[in-house]
Amino acid sequence: MKPAEAAAGRQWTSSSEARTRGLGEALGQVLRPGDVVALVGELGAGKTTFVQGVARGLGVSGYVASPTFTLVREYRGRVYLYHVDLFRIGPEDLDGIGFDELMESKAAVVVEWADRASDRLPADCLWVYIHGTGSQVRSLHVRATGSSSSQLLRLWEREAEAERAGVGG
Repeated sequence: MKPAEAAAGRQWTSSSEARTRGLGEALGQVLRPGDVVALVGELGAGKTTFVQGVARGLGVSGYVASPTFTLVREYRGRVYLYHVDLFRIGPEDLDGIGFDELMESKAAVVVEWADRASDRLPADCLWVYIHGTGSQVRSLHVRATGSSSSQLLRLWEREAEAERAGVGG
């Protein structure tokens, strides 16, 4: 991103797993083929819980588990979803899992521990930083780094506000 370009941003709070999943579901409702979402947060911050919501928003049926040991999980929904977990691998291992091919696919890609591959992510992606663990209230700081991710963020904001105004409150 060029210094003159301002990154679009947003912040939400979540005091429950249901709210974290709900925010993820709202994002899943508007996620498009080729979108990349970069997740950053400590162990126990709720990254996988958030992705479970994203998958639900995409219409994925079945359980969505952490890909910590498998590294990449694939799900079929309205948009094909790759769920990537970089916790157990280093930058030198990215080629072995076909990381660049995933980034160039026509699927939506959500990457946990994305900061471990920040130099291999597209310049235009949506960064979601989840702060807080255990029983703490979570803070989700979101940053869009280009025009496509800025548009995705605007769509997500509308969907999240609609969800909050409805039964999901």
